Amino acid sequence: MTDIRSLDFMSGVRLGCTGDMSTPLVLLGNVEVEREWAHGESGVPTVGDNAPSAVVARMDELALLLGGVDDHVILKTAPDPGYLDYLRGLGLALPQVEVTDQCRPAVTVTHEALDSEQLIKRLRALEGAPRLLPHGMSEAEEELCRRAGLEPALPSAAVSKRVNSKIYSRRAAAELGIPLAEGWECESVAAFEAALEKAAAHLAEGRTVGVKDAYGVSGKGIVVADRVRRLEQLTRMIRRRAERTGDDRLSVVVEVWADKAADLNYHFTVGRDGSVRFDFVKEALTDGGVHKGHRFPARLTPEQVAEIEDTAHRIGGRLAEDGYHGPVGVDAIVCGDGSLLPLLEINARNNMSTYQTRVQETCVPAGSVMVARQYDLRMPAPVGFARLADALGDALFRRETGRGALVNNYATVNAGFAATDAPATDKPATDTPADGRFYLMLVAAVQAEVDALDATVADRLAEFGEPR
Repeated sequence: MTDIRSLDFMSGVRLGCTGDMSTPLVLLGNVEVEREWAHGESGVPTVGDNAPSAVVARMDELALLLGGVDDHVILKTAPDPGYLDYLRGLGLALPQVEVTDQCRPAVTVTHEALDSEQLIKRLRALEGAPRLLPHGMSEAEEELCRRAGLEPALPSAAVSKRVNSKIYSRRAAAELGIPLAEGWECESVAAFEAALEKAAAHLAEGRTVGVKDAYGVSGKGIVVADRVRRLEQLTRMIRRRAERTGDDRLSVVVEVWADKAADLNYHFTVGRDGSVRFDFVKEALTDGGVHKGHRFPARLTPEQVAEIEDTAHRIGGRLAEDGYHGPVGVDAIVCGDGSLLPLLEINARNNMSTYQTRVQETCVPAGSVMVARQYDLRMPAPVGFARLADALGDALFRRETGRGALVNNYATVNAGFAATDAPATDKPATDTPADGRFYLMLVAAVQAEVDALDATVADRLAEFGEPR
């Protein structure tokens, strides 16, 4: 029997998720699946709309990078033809694109697919018994499977939700004897108030405390406090909500911030047979808890890497026991004294690093330094891929040189503009500027060259708008 540890990244994911390397996949980039898991949960009180931004909704195009010629990917719009030509020129075999009927700015790709009768008909007609492999599995993706006649490649929404809770992460770590940040899991208002009494002592010592939703993601659903007054305000808000609803249930964790030297993200794959393949560890680039990119290879000692890999196998075994199979990313940190907190939270779903891996295997020369990052701009008009390629010039990654800025998502660049033909015409869909995001993987021989490339790219992107 083939061992997933002997295979390239996506072959191992395919085998681990389906049991057969020849199974075609229908890929779905529902990148903020945590919003679905959070339904019915009481987390940190928030104000405003919970819908994804137009830019975030177009991160669906990341899934394009995971499929081969026998696979399909569901997208909100067809990719820029120039971008597809670029990816093929890098040697990537791409999946067949299935486009939804609409592209509403703040609607996720799953809900666009559910509202798309023509897409559902096409999915039902696919041959080869393909399986749906989403970013993560929620009830919305289960409904898509039912309506489209697809079998899921991931376990049920109930299993996926349970193992993605930050409460689950902390309890699994404690049971496995994995070092943890000091903190408390809170499933009621009373438990939260008791935890804050303990946290107040740490604040008095000058420490920082974070309160995190069980299903928060990328800086959302988190309150960071360095003063007791801030926690008292939060407590009053949570009490008032419980009194108003008559429901004192809560789904948060309270953690004391550690002395951090670096953020890490490591990735492994759990097979249906319970096998665990360690994939990689990268440095995670964050700003205020918000993910901004990765650096690979991570600057770790062999002993630190060994501890990370051992922890991955222990967590993977626990996830398999609890019914999960599929890709997993774990957030961790290197502390100021060089020790590790090897489990901050488990993300039993695709991670941003998942979408970089096939491109790295295919395109990036061995021994290179790679920094994946995003450039956010306020743009007066859409930008077609051909124009971006011209602007980047010799800074654009090409297979023959093995260095430069490799574009790993393009839909987010023009997401704020309504017209679906805007990327091809470079004409504004409205007179109003919009936010755009460029996802690039910066590749060079050494870190100093990556830093210089970063400065060059930022300078050339300024042609398209103001940095944000």
